[in-house]
Amino acid sequence: MKQGAALGAAEVSAGTSFRRSRREQRFRRLKRDKWLYILLSPGLLYFLLFKYVPMWGVLLAFKDYQPFLGFWKSSWVGLEHFRTFFQNPDFFMLLRNTLVLSLYNLVFFFPAPIILALLLNEVRLSFYKRTIQTLIYVPHFISMVIVASISYVFLTTQGGAVNEFLFAATGRKIDFLANPDWFRPMIILQTIWKECGWGTIIFLAALAGVDVEQYEAAVVDGASRWRQTWHITLPAIRSTIVILLILRMGTILDNGFEQIYLMMNALNREVAEVFDTYVYALGITQGAFSYSTAVGLFKSVIGVVLVLGTNWLAKKSGESGLY
Repeated sequence: MKQGAALGAAEVSAGTSFRRSRREQRFRRLKRDKWLYILLSPGLLYFLLFKYVPMWGVLLAFKDYQPFLGFWKSSWVGLEHFRTFFQNPDFFMLLRNTLVLSLYNLVFFFPAPIILALLLNEVRLSFYKRTIQTLIYVPHFISMVIVASISYVFLTTQGGAVNEFLFAATGRKIDFLANPDWFRPMIILQTIWKECGWGTIIFLAALAGVDVEQYEAAVVDGASRWRQTWHITLPAIRSTIVILLILRMGTILDNGFEQIYLMMNALNREVAEVFDTYVYALGITQGAFSYSTAVGLFKSVIGVVLVLGTNWLAKKSGESGLY
């Protein structure tokens, strides 16, 4: 008995000593890397204050929020807002419009920066390369309000440059701004023009890390420029493409409120109304805070599921994924 008690005391003492040692090691690491943690603190505070603390507000989706009653005194309604949303006749229209626009972005916009980065990578004169990069970066810094205004100036039937050219060539005009068939191509073209150049930054950075000796060896073996791109360049940036694709899937239900809202009108609403504009119309203009919060929460849950699913597929395919 005494021997067992002694062994137990020794184990407790060893455990206490081990925990104390670990605490000391952590303290030494904190002291050693204190400036790195200080450098990290602004970003950490940003995410805590503006990303995690506001998540408490998702409880509005399960309440019948009344401003005069306040957050805590408003009655709890559970999943009532979600049932109302799914039974709403507009639900399938919103889902269709959002998914179609996201699919267009995925098919046409997502590959555009990759292709542009590959083309820029082939430019050997640094002066021309820097000039082209500067010119294609500029649209990113232009407000979407300005982009919409430019679109109106070019596409309007009342003196628009494009319609004036069409009238001179064919004798007729096309109402691009009001015709529902032209809404989605117009949105995709705006997105490509505005963001394609900016999106090349990550891919050009990835291309800068490709070993030049691989290209030299490929030239010795007689590989053409296309073969070098296919067998060296694309595999080198494949992991970057996969990670950005995973992140893109998380925002597949986000089409950009500002752009859609500015280009939407009564004539093209049937194809233009998406979840973002719907949340604005109900939450801000009509004061349905709880209902619009439920719609936003639905979007967020779908985004998380898509990120996790895409990451799982990427890892199953042999890629590293996000985690």
